[in-house]
Amino acid sequence: MVKPYSEDLRKRVIAAVEEEGLSRREAARRYRISESSAVKWLDAFHRLGRMRPRPMGGDRRSVLKPERRWIAEIIRREKNLTLGLLAERLRLERGVKAHVSMLSRFLRAEGFSFKKNAVRRRAGKA
Repeated sequence: MVKPYSEDLRKRVIAAVEEEGLSRREAARRYRISESSAVKWLDAFHRLGRMRPRPMGGDRRSVLKPERRWIAEIIRREKNLTLGLLAERLRLERGVKAHVSMLSRFLRAEGFSFKKNAVRRRAGKA
């Protein structure tokens, strides 16, 4: 995994723009970093006063865990629910933003199964 640029380099780029009057792109060329990095660093400096890199990695808690019971109930009640519709319902009714792929990983990890039902003869011969 890549590491963030040093705080010293960030300070030099910010100083070049703020004190020397260089443009963000000129400072990026001088210090051999991407233009987008320089732009983002200066934006963070102006908005938040932040020069340090944000933390990387770590434990990311699922926003869906607290909604497990609600999700299970919706799935039990509505048989033709798609992941897209479930994501939309979560956003509208619960205020939780979840992508379809996030929902898929969550449901799989929580043991939800969507096998075809043999009683309905969808899995067998016609």
